Amino acid sequence: MSDITPVTPFDYVIFGASGDLTMRKLLPAFYHRFRTGEVPRTARIIGVARSPLERSAFQQRTREALESFVEDAYHDPEIVTQFLELVYYVSLDAADETADWSGLSALLEDGRVRVFYFATAPKLYRKVCATLDARGLITPESRVVLEKPIGTDLRTAQDINEGVGQFFSEENIFRIDHYLGKETVQGVMALRFANPVLESAWSAEHISSVQITAAEVVGVEKRAAYYDTTGALRDMVQNHLLQVLSLVAMERPASLDADAVRDAKVAVLHALRPLTGAAVGENTVRAQYQAGEVKGEAVPGYLDELGHASTTETYAAVQAEIDTPRWKGVPFYLRTGKRLAEKVSEIVITFRPPEAGRSSESDLFPSPPRANLLVIRVQPDEGVTWRFNAKDPADDGFDLRCATMDVHFERQFRQRYPDAYERLLLDAVRGNPILFIRRDEVEAAWRWIEPILEGWGRQDVPMCGYPAGAHGPKEADDLLARHGDAWYSGAA
Repeated sequence: MSDITPVTPFDYVIFGASGDLTMRKLLPAFYHRFRTGEVPRTARIIGVARSPLERSAFQQRTREALESFVEDAYHDPEIVTQFLELVYYVSLDAADETADWSGLSALLEDGRVRVFYFATAPKLYRKVCATLDARGLITPESRVVLEKPIGTDLRTAQDINEGVGQFFSEENIFRIDHYLGKETVQGVMALRFANPVLESAWSAEHISSVQITAAEVVGVEKRAAYYDTTGALRDMVQNHLLQVLSLVAMERPASLDADAVRDAKVAVLHALRPLTGAAVGENTVRAQYQAGEVKGEAVPGYLDELGHASTTETYAAVQAEIDTPRWKGVPFYLRTGKRLAEKVSEIVITFRPPEAGRSSESDLFPSPPRANLLVIRVQPDEGVTWRFNAKDPADDGFDLRCATMDVHFERQFRQRYPDAYERLLLDAVRGNPILFIRRDEVEAAWRWIEPILEGWGRQDVPMCGYPAGAHGPKEADDLLARHGDAWYSGAA
């Protein structure tokens, strides 16, 4: 990785350290940044959980996690051993106000940046902050990182923001959305604002629709009990997809200062046309996966995995519109689901084709030009595909045929594309909030999502079904077909 800037020594405390997120994402992210020299050897990564483990046992779990979740090409046993010297563990029930916190206090060094990462249930956020304050562990150099979900609705989000805000100033609260840490999502700003050809065409005058997709092949699996209280709309649309939408649709920020960028994003969220009443039924689809086949393997349906009836969606599709002069009349289609045909996150920009009778290009060729597409691949295989019209070489005349240009960023730049958490973890140490979510962003997103949740709660929108391994329910196809659109399938 180029342009590595080491951070100053820090103490990073992870509450919920025995969980899947810590083992699968956080510790590998720290390892990669240690491997490249960005994390100093004097830093401390302190896991906190209720499990009665010795430090050596937690280090062994860390070693096993790195063996499982770090690619072989980057797994160096000698560097792993060095990294484990940074890893500590404290057995502590952070929700118990009477617990002995002296073991954690003893590991924290005065004068260092101190980051508290909450990989716990959001209902514990305020309580843990209050105990940290009571134990005198919050210093002027302290920050807190909050994992999603920030609430389950507007009221609970406001409660969390108010509760944590009693002990940390807004500038020291880092609400994490790992989608914003993805290089390709960050690259949306560069793609738009650093390329005049695209910037001049980035409006309703030239763009007919925008699709934002986050599809997964996995089901709810061991998270069924948690997922059934959440669902796809809360789990993915309210945060990840609306964040991506705001980056795609925002006006050019005054600068790359964190507040300038976040002001531009919030303006988009405020401009979203509300979906209330009958509009919920007209513009949203919800569904659950049923038994089917994924990659040749038979898998059960959601209700089979759950073991009881449920009205929680595993798939959500929403048609949104932004009431600004730039985007007036352009549908933004958002979709996410589990047990789909492929794992893919992408942004698809469809440009308007020339109109017959109004453009010389549309009448010049015997076959009409097709719409140009710009596909921004967030994951996997990060990159950009451009579909354009070209002369068909198999035709003696001037028939047109679609051609594509593909850019694969990892191959283009000849370096590994980092996991989203790698930058975010250390941006919290640096105190750089540009890729984190401000309080008003969280609350604006909930204000727009809540009427949809309320409509679904009234059963205004029927629960559809789709077989596992499909691309989603037919009703989601129909949602786009009403406007003459179709979901992008990867075909040129």
